Amino acid sequence: MSESTPSVFSRLALALATFLRILVDTRFAARVAELRAGDMPTAPNAPGPETPRLQAAEPNAGLQLLGLLQKEGRFIDFLEEDVGTYSDAEVGAAARVVHEGCKKTLEQHFVIEAMRTESEGARVTLAEGFDASAVRLTGNVVGQAPFTGHLVHRGWRVAETRLPQVAAGHDLAILAPAEVEL
Repeated sequence: MSESTPSVFSRLALALATFLRILVDTRFAARVAELRAGDMPTAPNAPGPETPRLQAAEPNAGLQLLGLLQKEGRFIDFLEEDVGTYSDAEVGAAARVVHEGCKKTLEQHFVIEAMRTESEGARVTLAEGFDASAVRLTGNVVGQAPFTGHLVHRGWRVAETRLPQVAAGHDLAILAPAEVEL
């Protein structure tokens, strides 16, 4: 596609052809309406196929996970507690319980695998075209790939998710109900 601005006559022909197609092609008309509403790139510098568009994250899965971590590991209770008033031994004992419960939750609901198989500290080379979303470069990053450095962290990826289904109307924002003993 040419970077030059189309002439008035080219734009007039385009407008007429587009107008006629909008009248006869409902799918095309819907796409033009989306374009006009700003749902698709409209400017040369707007996000295109190579630039991902941001989208709002679905909060329900996050809320569900927080609820599961609370249920099995008392995760939120631990984080909301002022641990400064406890001894290191008491915090360590509590952390062990939270760790075991949260680990159980992760193992039950996710298959998590390392992004890299090398040991941390190993020397690695990243070839041209490496997945920049899977590897973050740190330190003195200059030039183009291939890059050679030491693996600081293997990274984690979720290979499978097995969150339980939720009944319609269930409020996931309630991470743990209040308890009243009678």
